[in-house]
Amino acid sequence: MQTTYIWNKLNLRRNKVVLSGLVFFLAAIPAFGQGMFGLSSAASSDNKTFSYGFFLAAHNSTYQMKYSELFFDENASSNVRSVQPKYTPGFSLGFLGMLQFHDQLILLFTPKVGFYEYKTEVTYFTDQVGEIPVGGDMINEGNNRGRIVEYSSEATMVELPLLLKYRSIRFNNTRMYFLGGGSYQFRTKAQDEANVDDIVMTGRDVSVEAGMGFEIYFKYFKFAPEIRFSHGLMNAYQVENTRPDLQTAIESIRRKSITVYLNFQ
Repeated sequence: MQTTYIWNKLNLRRNKVVLSGLVFFLAAIPAFGQGMFGLSSAASSDNKTFSYGFFLAAHNSTYQMKYSELFFDENASSNVRSVQPKYTPGFSLGFLGMLQFHDQLILLFTPKVGFYEYKTEVTYFTDQVGEIPVGGDMINEGNNRGRIVEYSSEATMVELPLLLKYRSIRFNNTRMYFLGGGSYQFRTKAQDEANVDDIVMTGRDVSVEAGMGFEIYFKYFKFAPEIRFSHGLMNAYQVENTRPDLQTAIESIRRKSITVYLNFQ
């Protein structure tokens, strides 16, 4: 029983554990790189006004939902007990374009294509099972929590982030940096195709992004692992095409994600 309890505690805190591990990983990379390789680089890209590169990235994305006032109305006829978005993994890839104003100040344009999946667990009251429309993936038929159904949707997004990057003075073969800015995003599939989802979202969004990372100098290129947070600013929820039992439960939905980038410059 004690072992089960420990694993449950870890499961409840898995996002914090993963985030702590990523921060530790990013912090350890510079020391590991220098100790293992004894790197040395002239870093000619540091002397160029414009330079370029590419990146691979893995993200964990979810929805940030806000309940509607009708959800809390005891007189409303909703059979929804709770709506809980889940973090779901995905990946993306893209290019780096860097305009250097100063050795420590750079403007980044990082267009990319991201492959996203969003999952949401909806709990229904068990005494109203007959009123629930068929759809989604059943997690359980009903217990003291209610009947739980998981709804999912996929989206391929083209993202156009514009970021300002401030980096430290180079120390041996490493630099630490911080960056922040905004991103415009649009979905590749048409709205008519997206309307078949259980929870329908609009195809365009604007987000704010912030993150940190390290530049590690190799002989012929720079490697820059980075962690970045993104939060959507627009209410992307399209209530009129969402399944009827959820329309009165949700007021707004915003996209958000945590992404680890592997940049090559």
